[in-house]
Amino acid sequence: MGTKKRILIVDDALFMRNLLRDSLVRSGFEICGEASNALEGVEKFKELKPDLVTLDIVMPKMEEIDGISAVKEIINLDPGAKVIVISALAERKLVQQALIYGAKDFIAKPFTCEKLLGVVRKVLGE
Repeated sequence: MGTKKRILIVDDALFMRNLLRDSLVRSGFEICGEASNALEGVEKFKELKPDLVTLDIVMPKMEEIDGISAVKEIINLDPGAKVIVISALAERKLVQQALIYGAKDFIAKPFTCEKLLGVVRKVLGE
């Protein structure tokens, strides 16, 4: 697999960040950063230039931007960015919006480790 792929996790729920981190690290990926809101996620994307971003699109709007805006921002910064949105199925419209703005795929909550890894590997082209 050569060098480890670097992943940025953006989710407001600590337990979800832990779940994602544990699953991805166990499978040989490197977590280069974590963010608990969309604005911080965009800032960390600029700073860390990860190979992939997992982004919860429904987070409390404590900041100026929400998950959908974060997808737009990241794709504007890097049109080749690989963003996977993570969301409950009830937010189908938001998921469709995120895909229109350039997200590469989505994972519905709740998800299995196998589903997560399958989508991450597919988006990274592994």
